[in-house]
Formats: sequence, structure tokens, C-alpha cells
Amino acid sequence: MGKISAKKPLKLAEKLLSIRLGLKLSQNELIRSLGIEDEVTQSQISAFERGTRVPSLLVLLGYARLAGISTDVLIDDKAKLRRLE
Repeated sequence: MGKISAKKPLKLAEKLLSIRLGLKLSQNELIRSLGIEDEVTQSQISAFERGTRVPSLLVLLGYARLAGISTDVLIDDKAKLRRLE
């Protein structure tokens, strides 16, 4: 069996930031909208948006649902994020 690469998507941080800004939410408002107040801090959201940390699968799912997109769009660097309005 081949080894699975642990590379992270290169455009993930940019997409997460675009979602939050497109929804006109502060980082703390995003946390409340995702219902993850007990799991994620504002500094973690900042790290996700800078690309220094990768969110959990459940947090990614929350972002995708909030934006009305598939998680594939978030993790596939070839997929373009549509504008949120």
C-alpha cells in the first residue's frame, strides 16, 4: 500500500478568510455562527486564516455549510470558491 500524503491544501486559508469576509463576520461572530464557542478560539480562527493551523474536519464542515458549499471546494486547490453575497 502507498503512503498517503499529509500535505495541506495550499488555498485553504485564503478560502476560509474569504468565507468569513464574504459573510461580513468578525472572527468571534464566525465562531458563534458555527456553534463552536467551546471548541475554537479567536486566535485559532486567525491561525486557520493565516495557514499556520488546519481546522478539524468538523470545523471545515461547519464553514462549508455556512457558505453553502461542499467541503470539496475547501480542500481542493483546483476548485474555486464562488462569491458569497
